[in-house]
Amino acid sequence: MVALSKARALGLWQFIPSTGYKFGLKRDIFIDERIDPVKSTKAAIAYLKALHNIFGDWNTVLASYNCGEGRVLRVIRSQKINYLDDFWDLYQRLPKETARYVPRFLATLHIVKNLEKYGLNSINIDSPLEYETISVSRQAHLNDIAKNIGTSEKILKELNPELRYKILPSDQYPLRVPLGKCEELLSKLEEIPICSPPKSTRIVYHKVRQGETLSTIARRYRTSVKSIARANNIRKNNLIVAGKKLKIPQKGAVYRAREPKYKHTSKYMVKRGDSLWIIARRFDTTTKKLQKLNNLLNTNLHIGQVLKISGQKESPAPATKESLRTYLVKRGDSPFRIAKSHNVPLERFLRTNNLTPRSKIYPGQKVYVE
Repeated sequence: MVALSKARALGLWQFIPSTGYKFGLKRDIFIDERIDPVKSTKAAIAYLKALHNIFGDWNTVLASYNCGEGRVLRVIRSQKINYLDDFWDLYQRLPKETARYVPRFLATLHIVKNLEKYGLNSINIDSPLEYETISVSRQAHLNDIAKNIGTSEKILKELNPELRYKILPSDQYPLRVPLGKCEELLSKLEEIPICSPPKSTRIVYHKVRQGETLSTIARRYRTSVKSIARANNIRKNNLIVAGKKLKIPQKGAVYRAREPKYKHTSKYMVKRGDSLWIIARRFDTTTKKLQKLNNLLNTNLHIGQVLKISGQKESPAPATKESLRTYLVKRGDSPFRIAKSHNVPLERFLRTNNLTPRSKIYPGQKVYVE
């Protein structure tokens, strides 16, 4: 939900930046949590509870949510002595938009509670997308991630709406991916190119000439009609007139550049009971090297976090199949699960069995384990 108001209120719950910050919604060059329906709903619940503690009347709470508690408190202070702490006592003194907002909200609530009465009970509601979360420390574009795990950029954007430019932050980010895609992303992570966010928006001004339309102006400046309309508060059916000055937003391009790869680098997903020291010891390296390689500010880890592991020596070559044990695949098994249960790196298990991250294994199939 990316609805943006004239007051710069954004998202499902229409938070302005300052109120969003107050109730824990982060906003930076990469993310704007006002657009995340889950995080913004939690923030809205906290905000509505705080307003109810002030006013004690839910209709007045709705009014203050719309125009701000400061505005409503000023109206209350101007009321006469017979004020009964009720929204309808304030109705005539509130801004017109707010005075209309509360009755419309109540009317909508009434319709939602009586869908059959108003012939709306036959609307099909889509099931939510099933997903799992993986912690990623790579500044990658959703399109590049989608290509590598066999899904679409649209689905990843729908699961992670708070990403402003469809680019992950460089620090640990809890990325939502379709169910069953975590293992595949883990195995491909190092192959995904690093991506830089666009440069900050530059505004230029254009004086409309006779015969010009938003479409011709957008083409001239290599931007979109939607961007120009939003920057100038132009509604869908509004016409532009000759002589009017328009703001034209121009964003920098998104750049993708591959990072130099570390030799003999593998990936490891943090499990319960792990510490940086334990992982360093397991892979014959040091905690300082792991911190530097993964841009970690301290030694704190969390379950599901993906670490890059780079040792001084190459990983040992897979043993010959004569020296390996066979394992019969059971229902529910996956390459990741089998490799983990036999304490073998996933990449080595795949290489030993001539499998790829996309390969499927079936109950009864024989695989080799060390």
